[in-house]
Amino acid sequence: MTSSPEKSAAKSADPVDSLVLHATDNHVAWITLNRPEALNAITPDQRERLIQHLSHASCDPGVRAVVITATGRGFCAGADLRGGPPTGGPQAGERVAGEQVAGERVAGDVARMIRLGAQRLIGAVLDCEKPVIAAVNGTAAGLGAHLALACDLVLAADSAKFIEVFVRRGLVPDGGGAYLLPRLIGPQRAKELMFFGDALTAADAARLGLVNRVVPADDLEKTARDWAERLATGPTRALALTKQLVNASLDTDRTTAFAAEAAAQEINMTTADANEGVAAFTERRPPHYRGH
Repeated sequence: MTSSPEKSAAKSADPVDSLVLHATDNHVAWITLNRPEALNAITPDQRERLIQHLSHASCDPGVRAVVITATGRGFCAGADLRGGPPTGGPQAGERVAGEQVAGERVAGDVARMIRLGAQRLIGAVLDCEKPVIAAVNGTAAGLGAHLALACDLVLAADSAKFIEVFVRRGLVPDGGGAYLLPRLIGPQRAKELMFFGDALTAADAARLGLVNRVVPADDLEKTARDWAERLATGPTRALALTKQLVNASLDTDRTTAFAAEAAAQEINMTTADANEGVAAFTERRPPHYRGH
């Protein structure tokens, strides 16, 4: 989708870098899935690289926002069920539930595969300390849909589709699907999507509240860039704390949520950006945030 990550990836000898493009521009990290011939189905090596990039974005002061997108006509068709054995990362049961990379499956392998694989990826998005935007350029199915929905903001091309494909394969949703969807659209709507596995258009996804905005395909990159660069000029630590509070809010009671909010504000008031924001308000000028 973007040209700048391709230039960055071309300098690396690691073949995985050609499948997960990465570049930083104007304090925005662009992470681009690049297996268009496979509709960007994620291999274990790609998954590990995605997790690595998200982890680095959290601790890199030069990164203040992240965009996850893809090349070609698909955003992500889910986990790659046809790829070969991984060269790195967790090894047990990587290819598909119930199928070992080598040897006979034993009790616990599937659960371990999910914990160490898909759930780690979704957790990496949710736990990233920078705001993450999904720019969904095409079909997002299974784990690919959950990868998009775990992001803080979701932009979708008008041609994009979202599919809870697991039921079509006789599988239980994994990769955090049964956690994410009820929190976004409620349990009954989530069950409808998961029980039937029907393709959801971008417009219908926006109507349900899964997508923040639908744009023409030709405008997707520009809109994602505009949103990400706006976030990258914001108070980075305040955004990280806000993300943490919102993500935890549905899992806690009011007393715990209020205590977390007060503690977050206490921490935030020690940052230079908070002092700048207050000073700019009192001086009636635009704030200039530096991300710390």
